[in-house]
Amino acid sequence: MATAAMTQVMSAEEITAFLQEVYPGAIDHFTIEDVGHMTARVRMPIGPGRLRPGGTVSGPALMTVADLAMWVALLGMIGPRALSVTVNMNIDFLRKPGPVDVLADARLLKVGKRLAVGTVSMYSDGDDRPVAHASVTYAVPSDDA
Repeated sequence: MATAAMTQVMSAEEITAFLQEVYPGAIDHFTIEDVGHMTARVRMPIGPGRLRPGGTVSGPALMTVADLAMWVALLGMIGPRALSVTVNMNIDFLRKPGPVDVLADARLLKVGKRLAVGTVSMYSDGDDRPVAHASVTYAVPSDDA
């Protein structure tokens, strides 16, 4: 499964339908805005349940949207394979995000036979300065899984 030869196989709408089927509730509070070749954009609306004291978006909420955005980007490239899972995530919190929607832009760097590696940059809606950045590795299920 060489990255250079891969083509996008699922759209945002197809991934949304797939996730609603295999993992009910996983994207109830997110919107998959775009899926491209090796990329995805996911929006996380922010409400009181995602804010910590001081009115900032919580770290666990940012980690969740980073993980989901990478999963969406991967599904766009490998198709409807529900058993792809996070192997590793490292996240840097760069600045205090305001109490507005968070946009997560995922970019796959490599999709191999067993692992996929990428980055996710997160932004407060309306601000082009990143609030967090994550490096994420996913396990790619074998074709017979």
